[in-house]
Amino acid sequence: MVRSHPRASRVLAAVTGALLLAACSSTSATSGPSAASSTFVVATAGEPDTLNPVLNFGVDGASLIFDGLVARDATNTLVPALAAELPAVSADGKTVTAKLRSGVSFHDGSPLTAADVVFTYQAVLDPKVDSTLRSDLDMLTTVTAPDPATVVFTLKYSYAPFLQRLTLGIVPAKALTGQDINKAGFNRQPIGTGPYKVESWTAGDRLVLAANDTYWGGKPANRKLIVAFVADDNVRAQRMRAGEFDAAELAPKLAAGFDNATGYTVQRVPTADYRGVMLPLTNPVTADPAVRKALAVGVDRAAMVTGILAGAGEPAFGPIPPTSEYADGSAAGNPSADPAAATALLDAAGWTPGPDGIRAKAGRQAAFTLMYPASDSLRKELALAVTADAKKVGIKVNPEGLTWDAIDTRITRDALLMGFGTPYDPDFVSYKLFGSVFAAQGYFNPGSYKSPIADKALQDGRDQADPAERKAAYATFQQQLAADAPWVFLTYLKHTYVVKAGITGVSPRVEAHEHDVANSLWWNINTWTRS
Repeated sequence: MVRSHPRASRVLAAVTGALLLAACSSTSATSGPSAASSTFVVATAGEPDTLNPVLNFGVDGASLIFDGLVARDATNTLVPALAAELPAVSADGKTVTAKLRSGVSFHDGSPLTAADVVFTYQAVLDPKVDSTLRSDLDMLTTVTAPDPATVVFTLKYSYAPFLQRLTLGIVPAKALTGQDINKAGFNRQPIGTGPYKVESWTAGDRLVLAANDTYWGGKPANRKLIVAFVADDNVRAQRMRAGEFDAAELAPKLAAGFDNATGYTVQRVPTADYRGVMLPLTNPVTADPAVRKALAVGVDRAAMVTGILAGAGEPAFGPIPPTSEYADGSAAGNPSADPAAATALLDAAGWTPGPDGIRAKAGRQAAFTLMYPASDSLRKELALAVTADAKKVGIKVNPEGLTWDAIDTRITRDALLMGFGTPYDPDFVSYKLFGSVFAAQGYFNPGSYKSPIADKALQDGRDQADPAERKAAYATFQQQLAADAPWVFLTYLKHTYVVKAGITGVSPRVEAHEHDVANSLWWNINTWTRS
């Protein structure tokens, strides 16, 4: 889950805006219209912690700085990237062979070879490297390079979506060999093979990328990309309206304010990105299944979609989106609130209303804190809606907006309005988010959910190659998750962006939760032009 840290103050935001405007106006004044149109400025809430793919930057592709062996096109279909063609999978599914595209160079001019691919994947597997991707590749036994243009992956077992793991950006071995990858300067000033190279990164402010004119996929149509990091949704909207950005991600209600504004278009992009309330099983109130289930039926998802999302989304009942072939409709519930069912669950479990309407059991109130990142206006509104719905059935929720640093210290004991989701494969995200082996490992299963049935289903889903068996496994997983309710899933979002009119080449595709520098609407910005 990408976390947007609101480091920059209002003063810094104002100064940054002035600098961006000055840069664009200076280019226009000195170089003419064509030069002015060759720089794009985009704004996002989320700032990455690193620019190293080994440490989880842009691992699903479209990082703009790196390429994987494969990439995803506008329909999220896998296509060759650094591989000359889609890698070949053996009959038993345990050997995958990739042939590299010829003539590819890193930003420093050094040639890409199979040794770089081997180094990248071995670095992820190295226990000394703090890579959150290691568990994603636990099926991988060896990565070898029989020759400079060939890479062979040997797997412990057949893993159906393995080719989708090959979107991982490849790093140059010579830049990181012998270094502590966790602390390497490369993490902030990396060298890749992508359409853009890093010019500068000012923390809490912006990332400046310059065109890679020797890019194997063709010279970018524009010369420079500036990614502005603006954590506060309202400030980002104000600066978009002031003309500072060519494109910006905004909360749905804020984006709707541009629908009738001259000079802008609003893009509502379908996603697999869900929002929900993570309920820790270490908390004495949310540990009670009756409380969790009462919340699951007591919240009004339909009202959230209509009111908070301005229609840009749909109700959510689990982590596998309805658009997925693996979605199980039987796990879905009623989009509207059912307070009668909620109160019946609480009554049966011995939670009785007190004089103030708040229920209690064995001297303990049905009360808990719901954290959300203070700068995220959408999550704040969802948290307040949950608070209001919970109160109607006698549960007291205390919403609290915090910095991510403060959330980090409390995530295992207090509820959190979280966001995750992927359109690629049901094994992605869910395996770590709900698997018991990952309990209390940071943002992996922070609520310590443990279910032998869910564990087995998740493991079967990644072990089985047969699509029907995988579908059955994920149906079991979704049904068990709905029965246990360790999360109250609320909504799937449409990511909403505002784009200046006159820009061509914009090509929305179904997005995952992770989107900021990488995998946002500007995934193909190297092809954008301005009329």
